Amino acid sequence: MRTRSMRSATALLAFGSLMSATAAVALVTGPATADSPVDPVEYVNLGDSYSAGSGVFPIAPRTNPICWQSSNNWAHDIASEHGYQLIDVSCGAAQTKDFFTSQMQGLAPQLDALSASTDLVTMTIGGNDSDTLANAAISCGALAVASLGQGSPCKAKYGSSFADTVRTTTYPALVNALGAVQAKAPNAKVAIAGYLWLLPPTGGCFPLMPIARGDVPYLRDLQATLNDAVRRAAEVTGATYIDVSTISEGHDACRPIGTRWVEPALGSVQLVPVHPNLRGEQAMADQAVAVLGLGQ
Repeated sequence: MRTRSMRSATALLAFGSLMSATAAVALVTGPATADSPVDPVEYVNLGDSYSAGSGVFPIAPRTNPICWQSSNNWAHDIASEHGYQLIDVSCGAAQTKDFFTSQMQGLAPQLDALSASTDLVTMTIGGNDSDTLANAAISCGALAVASLGQGSPCKAKYGSSFADTVRTTTYPALVNALGAVQAKAPNAKVAIAGYLWLLPPTGGCFPLMPIARGDVPYLRDLQATLNDAVRRAAEVTGATYIDVSTISEGHDACRPIGTRWVEPALGSVQLVPVHPNLRGEQAMADQAVAVLGLGQ
């Protein structure tokens, strides 16, 4: 990744008609060395609670506590490891619309953090749009309790409605949001991550995750539909998709402490359940570094 200073240095070393001028400047200023200062990578993190690390202590200083942005979220991990200059405007409960308008009083639209000098942008976003996942979890949870965790009452009642909303509403909203990010930060590498698995493929762990046994594949498919919408939106806008599906297999909220990367609804070790824990945030950071080739 080239910084502004690196581009300027390249221009001064151009051959041809500028060669004599370059030599004259070199006599005055001396040769560039490996110790010459360069601008740090300007890194902006956008997005929702999975990007903010909501629930993971400590809360980042000088941030709105309602956003519950963690100083141990995956963006902070990346910035700390690589010495990047981080501006983090991620906020719990954010939707794609909050890129364009204020999410709450005192918060600027997230896109305001971007500029032509931004070098790297990361995010998770889309999971809160239309409240689809929240509505699915609440609705399916209530039906699971009523059925004592048996059968597939949520699938029977709601069918494809949740997934249809993701395909018809969330997907175009993601395309619009990512396009706006590219426009505001035209020189940046833009990356969007998927969401860590909440549930195993089958079985589940009622009542820790209050989903009826037969509805576990149903909600798993809904999350797969969301991640696919994120992937497709990244593809059509030229952003990089950070796939976390494979790495998070076997680390869902039904796994024991120390293995799981997402906390369950009941028995969570952090105040914000059904969200990544510290291990999950670190895993997302590692995957982002690998996919983006950072530090190479």
